[in-house]
Amino acid sequence: MSPEPQVHVIDDDPAVLRSISFLLATHGMPVRTYGSGAAFLAAHAQGVAGCILSDVRMPELDGIALLRALRAAGSDLPFLVMTGHADVAMAIEAMKEGAMDFIEKPFCEATLTSMVARALAAWRVTAARDARASTARRRLAMLSQREREVLEAIAAGRASKAIAHDLGLSVRTVEVHRANILMKLAADNTFAAVAMLVEARFASPDQKA
Repeated sequence: MSPEPQVHVIDDDPAVLRSISFLLATHGMPVRTYGSGAAFLAAHAQGVAGCILSDVRMPELDGIALLRALRAAGSDLPFLVMTGHADVAMAIEAMKEGAMDFIEKPFCEATLTSMVARALAAWRVTAARDARASTARRRLAMLSQREREVLEAIAAGRASKAIAHDLGLSVRTVEVHRANILMKLAADNTFAAVAMLVEARFASPDQKA
């Protein structure tokens, strides 16, 4: 069972952490706070659900360095940046590195909650896609090597006669493989089987086997 999504707020100012935590919690958003980027990484070596709201300027590991570390590790978690007016250039740099959005301090309550809500929604879309991909990969693993070859050929648009010729099989054998593929994948038809093959290839970087 996947963990419940949270808003992971990172800032070296305890007062900011308390303020944001209270604000988001009053809007029904589960929050967890961290005093540094290193503290966040140490707490989540095995992955995390939800989104990150990080100050861009912090000692030791700033927001941009944290974002780079996460992306290098294969995480595509929605990353939001908080910045002071003097640090807008850093926020823009963070966007170039893959941050989803940024907000200037002091920020408007509605603007912050709306931005965080969008980030959580984006995470849910990705999580749902990854769940489908995981199911597809699990079912595809049940196929034999020959069945996988037949399915790949079907996905490439090859007809049974052409597949039989390519693989040195009889047309009847190819049809038997088709039937077995549909049964193992619990697919209603070959279109559904091909869709499953495609879905298996579209997991997030940190979800791929």
